[in-house]
Amino acid sequence: MLETPPDPATRPAGLAPGVPALLGLRGIAKYFPGVIANEDVSLDVYAGEIHALLGENGAGKSTLMNVVTGLYQPDAGELILDGYGVQFAGPDAAIAAGIGMVHQHFKLVSRFTVAENLHLGWGETPRRLSPRALEARADALSAQFGLPIRSNATVETLSAGEQQRVEILRVLSRGARLLILDEPTAVLSPVEVAELFRALRRFRDEGGAVIIISHKLDEIMSLSDRISVLRHGRLVGTHRTAETTIPDLVTEMIGRPATLDESYPRSVPRDMAAATPMVLHGVSARDDRDVIRLHPLDLELRAGEVLGVAGVTGNGQPELGELLTGLRAPSGGMITLNGRDVTGASARVFSHNGVGHVPEDRLRHALAPSLSVADNAVLREYDRPPVGGGGRFSATQAADFARTLAERARVMLPGVHVAIRALSGGNQQRLVLEREIRIASAVLVASYPSRGLDIGAIAAMRAMLAQARDRGVAVVLMSEDLDEIFALSDRIAVLCAGRLMAVIDRSEADRDRIGALMSGRTEGSVAA
Repeated sequence: MLETPPDPATRPAGLAPGVPALLGLRGIAKYFPGVIANEDVSLDVYAGEIHALLGENGAGKSTLMNVVTGLYQPDAGELILDGYGVQFAGPDAAIAAGIGMVHQHFKLVSRFTVAENLHLGWGETPRRLSPRALEARADALSAQFGLPIRSNATVETLSAGEQQRVEILRVLSRGARLLILDEPTAVLSPVEVAELFRALRRFRDEGGAVIIISHKLDEIMSLSDRISVLRHGRLVGTHRTAETTIPDLVTEMIGRPATLDESYPRSVPRDMAAATPMVLHGVSARDDRDVIRLHPLDLELRAGEVLGVAGVTGNGQPELGELLTGLRAPSGGMITLNGRDVTGASARVFSHNGVGHVPEDRLRHALAPSLSVADNAVLREYDRPPVGGGGRFSATQAADFARTLAERARVMLPGVHVAIRALSGGNQQRLVLEREIRIASAVLVASYPSRGLDIGAIAAMRAMLAQARDRGVAVVLMSEDLDEIFALSDRIAVLCAGRLMAVIDRSEADRDRIGALMSGRTEGSVAA
């Protein structure tokens, strides 16, 4: 294969002539059965730069980084580190060479403390250290890299941003010169994003290199020094960030210009007196440790309407989603569904009465990653005709069902018997959403449905939610993206610290008002 070398004109601005790249990729290729994950990818990453890697879901970004970190071996091409060809037998070899990766899904032991997690698997950790000694070493690392942590806290008590800082410290403490982050801001609050970016800029300014995979183009434009774009496994361009634009990057990513709509007009007029398929009366919720997560609230879901739920992640949204779908019984109050009291009923009762659910973590709560596309397609209807019922299950009908589901979701499948984890995140999400829309004759709860998706997948997802609304479904949209909330919602509910601050008609809402409520200011203080 003839490799395409990096374009010298796209070297970092201000770089002295002759300065070698920290990491070079030359003609990298990686293939899986029936799939070209990467082909002829050549790019350079320099010390002292933040290099963004963009592309649609399935473009090959994560696969390429898995090659760089030794998780996969390339089928063709060469890795060059400090001017010398290298081959990593596994991630440990890459870490020893100074390359570390923080994955989108954290790999921490939830019941261990921060200090214990930082020292796990680290060869330099003395065999016998007291908890206080471990914490002192952890605090020293925190100060060294400017990443604040609570070294004696257990991981399960940390916010997403705090867990991410622990993951980054784990990598940096092992001498990483190149830090790779996969969708690092997907679950962070705006404050946590700002803290992360400060830490990354500090690492860069001290001579480190960063590769960041993200779909949030506005963040990439503000953070990165250079940007490389993958499409269908191939590199289509590398640019200095100051010399490109978001529309140009989107065109490279998907092969055509694209934007996200600012609104989704109805096919039928909004019915202000619509039925209320689900009503919450004074409902509250406690978590598994009996801590109050939702204070008593009243809420109506209206047919043919999108209710947007705004709020910084972790302010009661998970518990609200579980209440609305029967996954959690309320600690107080009453829930009615289609006029029937379903307080404390099982998730199966909610599902059989027309409630669909797109959870925020599709791989943990919506899919069985090792099972086939067909098996995942019928997870919610395996006991109903035509697939099952009466003690029987038809694999043929399940396969046909999966093909129909994929066709309606506009997903091109390599086959219905492949493991669903082989699909891109965007295609997984489309299949989950179409599966749940089929169930949702009354209510559809979508929790962060665009998280981690590229612009094309987000556009498709939003259109599917709007179509469900137009069919008379009461749609609940939980999102940290206010643009998404404003584009789709008819009403906006705001949560802060487990309290329902207000429910506002979209026509009366603006970003300042919603933002103030998200920060805990009451309607009276906002008006003042």
